Amino acid sequence: MAKIEKVLFSGNTHTTVNHDPNAQRGEHGVVDIKLSTPAGDNLDFIATEPHPKAEQLFAGAWSACYITAFGIAAQLKKVTLPPDYSVDIEVDIGQTGAAWFLGAQFTIRVPGLAKEVVEAIAHSAHQVCPYSKAVQGNIEVSLNVITA
Repeated sequence: MAKIEKVLFSGNTHTTVNHDPNAQRGEHGVVDIKLSTPAGDNLDFIATEPHPKAEQLFAGAWSACYITAFGIAAQLKKVTLPPDYSVDIEVDIGQTGAAWFLGAQFTIRVPGLAKEVVEAIAHSAHQVCPYSKAVQGNIEVSLNVITA
């Protein structure tokens, strides 16, 4: 598995479990999503058909799947998660020489739990999540755990 030497584009997500059924959402099957372009422009797509970068879409789909797998892994370990836990995923596309690669960085925030407990849940979640299993051994995935 090769490491990316030069990151060209990134897609970032921040995923939490919504406990508020009254939270504002896009209507009729559309989404609210904040995006940025490779040039650094910040764009808001609210209740519209967004056209994000592929890295953003992959990170979004992976984070939605992974946060669910994280909850399942915690239940299997009989760990109660706080309501404000979250998963951030950055998917990068870049080059090493002339070859192109993907890479991913996970930041998992679980306030109040021991770091080693969260790390164990995170690794177990990768064994549950179909996206994680699909890329296992194919792209470099790093993990950052924050418990404060």
